Amino acid sequence: QVQLAESGGGLVQAGGSLRLSCAASGRTSSNHNMGWFRQAAGKEREFVAAINWSSGRTAYADSVKGRFTISRDNAKNTLYLQMNSLKPEDTAVYYCAKLGLRYGSNWRIPTDYDYWGQGTQVTVSS
Repeated sequence: QVQLAESGGGLVQAGGSLRLSCAASGRTSSNHNMGWFRQAAGKEREFVAAINWSSGRTAYADSVKGRFTISRDNAKNTLYLQMNSLKPEDTAVYYCAKLGLRYGSNWRIPTDYDYWGQGTQVTVSS
């Protein structure tokens, strides 16, 4: 089992910044993949960013590229999402998740992730 716990959400004005954290515990490996997703009210959960824990290789949704940065701290077993130049349309509940180990799992598909945190609310005011 893997436990994920997000923190760092809040209310911020447009143009501001927030950093989300996701502490991982339990049965994690050195080569797993983790991602951030978000879900706005009345919308489907969407991919934000993902990272390979070992290589540091990353991927981003076009909507956040250049504004958000995903990173990890191996020693703390913690995932981060630095969000800059926030826009009202970034308002959502943000979730961290661990990708499943099945062959062909896709970073951008929510159903390919096996473990999820409880989510943290990010609200960007205009």
